[in-house]
Amino acid sequence: MTDVIVRTPLVEVTDLRTWFPIRKGLFSRVVGHVKAVDGVSFTVDAGEVLGVVGESGCGKTTTGRSILRLIEPTSGSVKFDGQELVGLPRRDLQPLRRQMQIVFQDPYSSLNPRMSIGTALTEALTVHGLARGRQATHDRVEELLTLVGLSPSHAARYPHEFSGGQRQRIGVARALAVSPRLIVADEPVSALDVSIQAQIVNLLRDLQRRLHLTYIFVAHDLSVVEHISDRVAVMYLGRIVELAPSRALYRSPMHPYTVALLSAIPIPDPDRRRSRIVLGGDVPSPSNPPAGCRFHPRCYMAQAICRTDDPPLREVAPGHLSACHFAEQAMAMAPGKDGEATGWEETGRLGGTEP
Repeated sequence: MTDVIVRTPLVEVTDLRTWFPIRKGLFSRVVGHVKAVDGVSFTVDAGEVLGVVGESGCGKTTTGRSILRLIEPTSGSVKFDGQELVGLPRRDLQPLRRQMQIVFQDPYSSLNPRMSIGTALTEALTVHGLARGRQATHDRVEELLTLVGLSPSHAARYPHEFSGGQRQRIGVARALAVSPRLIVADEPVSALDVSIQAQIVNLLRDLQRRLHLTYIFVAHDLSVVEHISDRVAVMYLGRIVELAPSRALYRSPMHPYTVALLSAIPIPDPDRRRSRIVLGGDVPSPSNPPAGCRFHPRCYMAQAICRTDDPPLREVAPGHLSACHFAEQAMAMAPGKDGEATGWEETGRLGGTEP
């Protein structure tokens, strides 16, 4: 009889909620909550790259930080390699910090301007008890800088002496210093020039393959997310509205919001055009989300049921989940399916100089 191997996901997020209180009055009474993350569930397998996309304010950054407990979740469950993180005492959480790291969005403010790069990397090793003598630590710092495409001589320099792309490489090196298994990349290229974005994304891809890393890649540039991610989760107003393998989501989106986002991706060819869907109105306040489907006030497919019934995140096709009452119709309305050019070469790399 053949044994059945059951694989446990590296990260399991179930009904995660992160609400921020709204306080008013002399005694700072709580009069409401900003529901930044409101019922998010997904899994990430070891070695997988999960892209998380959506407009600014949709809760994607808060989701990533809540998973790492950099922001305390209000409720829900986050399991890392089968161990529950929500509610775990800090003394028990500390050993897990080494396995879960983050690359921040701003490569300048995330580095201490008074610390040399070598000191910043050494600090990460010291905090986690990985510094094994001066020479071994020195060698490890040089190894990390070389790994991210910098010179070992850069260890003596300070953050202000580097460009934005170089500082982000340092941020990646700091995350790698403790040999993590999971990295949350919180919009790691949004503050960089386009050509530099290409280099950093290619670096992250190479490191993921070489070191067998698992990424939660947060961004709102869908053309970047498409080619670095195995699966993509689309967030809107604190919830996941679509979750699917990357190729399936980009070729056959099954939520009107995803269709609108994809229609906004420019095609780098003056002779080709893509039909653009422009959403009306503004994103509702996360402190007072609309009843029914949260997207219905801006949805071009909304019907009566959308205003009263909140659609569940359901499996519409194998591995393809959508929170829409009319997911099949949304797929049929996806514009410009043949316009898939996003500036990537056949190798799957972004154009630009390699690190």
